[in-house]
Amino acid sequence: MKRLLLAGVVLAASIAGSGPVWADPVEDTLEIDGMPIVTQTAAPEGHPFDEVYSGWLFRSAETRDLERDTFENPGMIAVEDGEAMWNTVMGSEGKSCASCHEDASVSMKGVGAHYPKWDADSGKPINVELQINKCLTEQMGAEPLPFNKNGQRELTAYIKHQSLGMPVELDLTEGDMQSWWDRGKDVYYTRTGQLNLACASCHETAMGKMIRADHLSQGQVNGFPTYRLKNGLTSLHQRFRGCIRDTRAEQPKAFSDDLMALETYVTWRGTGLSVETPSVRQ
Repeated sequence: MKRLLLAGVVLAASIAGSGPVWADPVEDTLEIDGMPIVTQTAAPEGHPFDEVYSGWLFRSAETRDLERDTFENPGMIAVEDGEAMWNTVMGSEGKSCASCHEDASVSMKGVGAHYPKWDADSGKPINVELQINKCLTEQMGAEPLPFNKNGQRELTAYIKHQSLGMPVELDLTEGDMQSWWDRGKDVYYTRTGQLNLACASCHETAMGKMIRADHLSQGQVNGFPTYRLKNGLTSLHQRFRGCIRDTRAEQPKAFSDDLMALETYVTWRGTGLSVETPSVRQ
């Protein structure tokens, strides 16, 4: 317990500015297979920053280079697995994703850049993972994919990869999206856990600082699912839950209302950045 309390004191002190080293995002440009990727742009109105930065600008040169070439990007293996799933018949209706949507490079282009979207059937925002499950159960007669299992991350990565280079943009006028944005903002700024930290503690107040070997970014989500060098392909809600765990708080379930609201708000914070899926992070 003493070690836990001490760790909390040290981390809180670092974030408060009593010792970490400043390390601004690097000045660099990203092209993936010749496609320009926007990694820095003006923030949308009402944003706490003047400019938004992709997490790519906060990584080492070696990690940045891995993302420049899809042949070198280790996350592309998951995209290939997702493509196989796209063309696999699943469920009692004898359909694959391709049965309805055909060539994903055409039908899914731009789709991943605009989720979460409003889902009138559930009266909630829906993300790509939940949309996949909706199609599986309602159109294909198949079982929904469990969180992070049975190819959920891979199929999500494949679908989002079709929007590579396209700007992130949400429509907050759909349904009740604005109220979910408001709820997500509350979640973002609420301190939780034994370490008493909020998302904003690291990704806003301490953005750009070095804590141990980690360079704190703005926490943008335009590259998820992302390939993390220390644990492989990582989904957005997996990362949300991991961050909450690190504050020593109880982890909410994936796709819970709080996390869907948080996804809505955090995605908006990256408005104008290019989709990078699968991005490469440390």
